[in-house]
Parts: sequence; structure tokens; C-alpha cells
Amino acid sequence: MLVQDRSPPSSKPASGLPYAVAHGRRFSPAKSLDFSTWASENLYKILFVCFLALTVVAIFFLRSSGDVAALLCFEKSSGSASSVSSRIPYPEVSWSSVPPIKPLDLSAASFASFRSDRWIVVSVSDYPTDSFRALTRIKGWQLLAVGNSATPADWSLKGAIFLSLDQQAGLGFRTVDFLPYHSYVRKSIGYLFAIQHGAKVIFDADDRAEVLGADLAHHFDVDLAGEETATKHPVLLQYSHADPNRTVVNPYIHFGQRSVWPRGLPLESVGDVGHEEFYTMVFGGRQFIQQGLSNGLPDVDSVFYFTRKSSGLEIFDIHFDEEAPKVALPQGLMAPVNSFNTIFHTQAFWGLMLPVSVSSMASDVLRGYWAQRILWEIGGFMAVYPPTIHRVDTAEGYPFIEEKDLHVNVDRLIKFLVSWRSNKRTLFERILHLSYAMAEEGFWTLQDVQFTAAWLQDLLAIGYQQPRLMSLELDRPRANIGEGDTRKFIPKKLPSVHLGVEEVGTVNYEIGNLIRWRKYFGNVVLIMYCSVPVDRIALEWRLLYGRIFKTVVILSEQSDPGLAVEYGQISEAYKYLPKVFNKFQEAEGFLFLQDDMILNYWNLLQADKTKLWITNKVPESWVSISTDGNDTDWHVSQTNLVKKIADNFPVHLQTSYKESVTEGKLIICSSEIFYIPQRFVTDFSDLVGIVGDLHIHHRIAMPVFFLAMDSQENFDSKALATVVYKTQPQANDSFMSSYTAQAPAVYPLKVRNEYDFIKLIRVMASGDPLLLELV
Repeated sequence: MLVQDRSPPSSKPASGLPYAVAHGRRFSPAKSLDFSTWASENLYKILFVCFLALTVVAIFFLRSSGDVAALLCFEKSSGSASSVSSRIPYPEVSWSSVPPIKPLDLSAASFASFRSDRWIVVSVSDYPTDSFRALTRIKGWQLLAVGNSATPADWSLKGAIFLSLDQQAGLGFRTVDFLPYHSYVRKSIGYLFAIQHGAKVIFDADDRAEVLGADLAHHFDVDLAGEETATKHPVLLQYSHADPNRTVVNPYIHFGQRSVWPRGLPLESVGDVGHEEFYTMVFGGRQFIQQGLSNGLPDVDSVFYFTRKSSGLEIFDIHFDEEAPKVALPQGLMAPVNSFNTIFHTQAFWGLMLPVSVSSMASDVLRGYWAQRILWEIGGFMAVYPPTIHRVDTAEGYPFIEEKDLHVNVDRLIKFLVSWRSNKRTLFERILHLSYAMAEEGFWTLQDVQFTAAWLQDLLAIGYQQPRLMSLELDRPRANIGEGDTRKFIPKKLPSVHLGVEEVGTVNYEIGNLIRWRKYFGNVVLIMYCSVPVDRIALEWRLLYGRIFKTVVILSEQSDPGLAVEYGQISEAYKYLPKVFNKFQEAEGFLFLQDDMILNYWNLLQADKTKLWITNKVPESWVSISTDGNDTDWHVSQTNLVKKIADNFPVHLQTSYKESVTEGKLIICSSEIFYIPQRFVTDFSDLVGIVGDLHIHHRIAMPVFFLAMDSQENFDSKALATVVYKTQPQANDSFMSSYTAQAPAVYPLKVRNEYDFIKLIRVMASGDPLLLELV
């Protein structure tokens, strides 16, 4: 009351207003209640409500009117602010001012000044295997091994250049910053190194690739002329472009395997097993990427690998038709390309880049499709070749999870690539444009866009010249395919695999076996020594073994040009072999056989044709005698001759021989049978040259040569270990008493005339029933 009495008079508050508002507070003065003031203070709320209402009305109107395009346009414009901020940044590259990369200092690496036209690039994670060592013996090619974090620190191999992680980091390439340490994709560094050191052709391989015949030039088209002479190249078969909706093809069908498919083929296309109705033709010379096939274990995916095995220990040994013609792919049609059996020519070196943001099992497949698409921009094409290598199946599990993105995205990727176009002015700009477009589509990430930019700049920095662009055939009207433009080719139906069961197709069991034997020995030359009159039996030996081997070369002391029998003495038979080697340089290997040793070829299909075979595990054939004590004059003289030539061996042959032989011992091998793979032919010929005019007996020379070429631990000793070998047959033994079809070879069994040959054929028919057709 006292307080109120001291207050000044005031007007009565408005009805319904709070007391605080009516009387006011000194901390918040009274607010005006007019509309303009309220609207200004709540403007953002009003705008939000209006925007929301208009949006609802617009969506209702557009959807009810059925104008889907307008709706999409509206939705796109409404979200443009957020999409701009999430788009992948496009790399800015100054193509005309890329600084060159200086080569290595000569003092830093012994190979800094080395140059070669032909390179084999392989990633290594373990010590060299036998198949890897064989790559160093391919004439005219330089092997480059690229290490990673799993590679042993002391890795080395004579004849190979090895790039360790430290050496890779010192090369000055931009791409090194993007590469994972424990992955084969570090091969990208190897490709750049090879190009920097003169490469014109690069064979992309792995350490399991055993090149058939050790001759890449025999299988691939290594020398391609320029486009001005393209019409001088042989005409290639080409898949037909008659079906514009077909974008991918399974090349394994063309080479005789309908039920096998390559890794990277869309699973939707696996069921297309029919052969081509017809092929078209294309001039060779621009097949800048050449994909070879692999016998043994082809490049198959995990789906095939796991669904076609009857047990975890079973190994695949699938073969393709070596006589089928190579086949090209026209623009608009693609096939998988891998990183372990592919030739890249200089015009396609840009296509060697292995993506880094995808799984290792998908990297080379995505690269292959990406590169095929860019090939079309320069008028090039990819071609598939008959089997060029053999890979042994190690029966190890395939990581399906590593391939998942292939099975999910590869069909969509192919369709995207076929439809993609670019108007960039240079090849490298189009390559970067495509990599960027693939990242936007989610096939790989920003990391690979940046990696592509670094890769292309590295190519320019080492002096690589961009191929010039050509107009796309896809954008031209396709010419009609006339009757005269087509070619027919019916693929063979070779034995395949269906859930662990061999598919023989329309051929019977015996024919199927003959095909298998011919496939195995079809590129092996049989050198046979005949001690009986050749006019009685030479043709019969050719009839028997010529069905299986590439050819049968007959040596005898009785030469006969009419029967193609060449002169040779059995006591020094080895001296005549280099002449045969030179005549058949494309052969995979050479099997020597004397006519009193009968060969059961069907029991040698598991032997390793990349290794030496000899009867070192047959004690009756391979004998070590002491050269001290009661030696005969012959043994003493042979021992002295061996010591004389051994001192003249090259270092690697001398070292191998002396490590294998005990001092004071002389090894004698009957040497009626032995096998020399192509990779040892040069060493063998060199050894024969060192012997020269010295009269070292065949039985002494052969074990010396074999122990010099390789250690016994590396022989395929199992191949001939079970040979039946009788040194002293019993007097009452019949002609065929020693024969068995279960051994790889049988000795002795002397065939002196045609009658003996007929008897031999009849007993051998228990292993090869088709032989009965000969008699």
C-alpha cells in the first residue's frame, strides 16, 4: 500500500493482457503491436511457410499434369546448390608445360643407361620360381621385376632388372604417391621405367606365366608397321558388328571352350555359348593391344573356379585350340583383358595404367575395358590370340569378395563406355575426361582421376608422344555386310569341365585321349635314333609317334635322304642335336629316344615340360663310379676329357656342375631317353660347342650336360622314375615279356622289322586303343 501510494498515477491496463505487458518492465520496454512491426520481426518465418506451400502446390500440379520431364527439371534445379558442392573436382593440367623427368644417375644404378625395345614387366612378391626364371631366357626381351612390401629384401635374379620400393621412390614419377605398397598394381612404375628406357613393346605378365616355346614373337604380332602400310599386313578375322545391341563377347568360345568364360565377362553373358554365325575381316597392323590365352589355368573368375571343381585339391588343366585363328574386335564390341598375358604396343602404352581405388582382382579388368574404349579414338583395336602361355593351377582359393564389384558393375560399365563420347582436342585430354566420367558414375573414385592425371603427366615427362586422334567408326553409318565380306569358322569343341566331369562332346573316349596327347606333345620334337636298317622300320616309327609329336626326326649311321633319315653316330649322338634345335626353334622342347626304348606317351601327361627329364632316378641307368683304383683305360680317358671341358664351362654352368658332382666320381647314364625344354637349348648347344672335337661318349656327356644346365633338385625326376629298365634280359624272355602299358617307357624292346612293329602296336593298344587302326 505504501509503495502503491508513492507511485505516480497510471492508466488502466488493457483487458486480457498479461500483467508484465500491461505494467511494463525496465528490462524490456513495451513493444508496438502494429502489423508492420510484427511482419518485419517474423519475416523469415513467413518466407519459409510460403516456400513450403509453393513447393507442395508445384509438386501437386506437376505430378497431376503428367509432365515428368518438368518435374525432373524442377527437382534438379532445387537440388543444384547441394550437388555442386559434392561434384568431383576436375584436375587442372598444363599439358604444354610438363617438366621432363631426369633419368637416374649412372652412379645410382647399373641399369640407368640400359635400353631395350622389348620388355617383360612382372610384379614379384616372392623368390623367383622356375617359370619366372624361364622369362629371362626369352631371347630379345628384357625382364623387369617390380617389388612391393612383400618382396624379400635380398631378391635378385641374373638377367632381370629389379626395382625395389626404394628405387621406385627415387625414379621421380608422380604416380608413385598413389600406389599401395602391397599390391601388384605397382607394375605401373615398371611400365613407366620400361618406356623411359626405350620400350616399343611391353609384355604384361606374372610370375606364373610359362611362355609356350619360350618365344613371344612366335605367338604375338610383335612388329607392327605404321598405318600407311597397314594394308600389307595379313587380314584378320573380326567379330561381326551385325547385332548393334551386342557389346561384349566371350572369346573362349572361338578357341574351343564354350563352357568356360574369362574373368570380367558379365555373368549375364555366360549363357551365350553359340559360335559366330559368320565373321568379317579387318586389315592387321593396328591391333595395339593383343590378349593371349592361357592353357592349364585360364583367366577365370571365382564363380567358375568354385562351381566347376569337384574337390578342393583338384587342379584345372584346360586347353584351347592352338590352331584357331586370332580374332579382332570391332568398335562397339569388347572382351576382358588381363595383366598377365597381354602385349601392349607403343601406341597403347597410355592404357597400361592400373587403377588403384578398386580391388586388385578388378583393377586389370577395368583397365582393359577403359583402354579398349580409348583405343577406338586412335583407330586401334584389340585382338585375341591362341594360347601363348601355360599357367599351373595351384588349387588355391580365389577371393570372391575381391571380384564382387566386377560382377555388380561390369555390364553397366561396358554399356557406359560404348555410349561415352568426348569432344576434347587431344588424346590425353580425352583419357582424363573418360576417367573423370567413370568416377562420376561410381566405377572408381577421385583417387583414380588424380592418378590418371599424374600418369599422363609422367608419360609426357619421359618423352612419350601422344598418338593422333581419328574419327570414331561408331559415329558413322555402318556398312551393310555382304556375302563376300563374311568368313566362316566353326570352333572346335574341346574337352572342358562341368562340375569336375570332363566334357568330351561328340567325340568318343579314345579320340578325346588322342586330342589330349596331341595337345600335350604337339609342339615337342621327337628325335629318334635308329640302330637297325632304317629302310625296314623308319616309316613305321614316324607312323607310331608322328600322331602325337610335332615331328619325328630320325638319326642313324645309315642316312637315307629319301626317308628323311639324317646321319648320326650313337656314340656321340648329342653332337647332332643342336642342328635339330636350330631347325625347330619354335618347338616347346625336344625328346630324345633310342629305338630299343619304347615310349608310352600317355603316361607322361603330368610331366613338367619346362624342366629337364632324364633317368637319374633309375639306378640301372644312372650309375656313379669311382675314378680311383681299378679303372679301365676308357674310364680314365673319359674322366680326363670331362675335367678338361668342365674348366672351360661358363661360370653358371661350371658352378652348377661342380656343386652336383663328387670329386673322384664319374657319372654314366645310358641316355636312351631324355627331354630338353626350349629354355635349356642354348646352354646345351654351348656345351656341345665346348666339347668340340673331343670324343666324349654319349653316355658320359649327357649326365655332364644335364648337371651343368641345372641341379638334380630341379629336374622333373618323377617323369622317368618308373621306367622299366632291364640291363640283362633272361634268355627265355619273349619279345614282349618286359612290356607294360603302365610305365612311361620300357627298355629293352628291340623292333627289327615290320612284323615286330605289328606285335608292338598290338601290345601298346592297351594304352592307346586307336593304335589298332594302324594294323
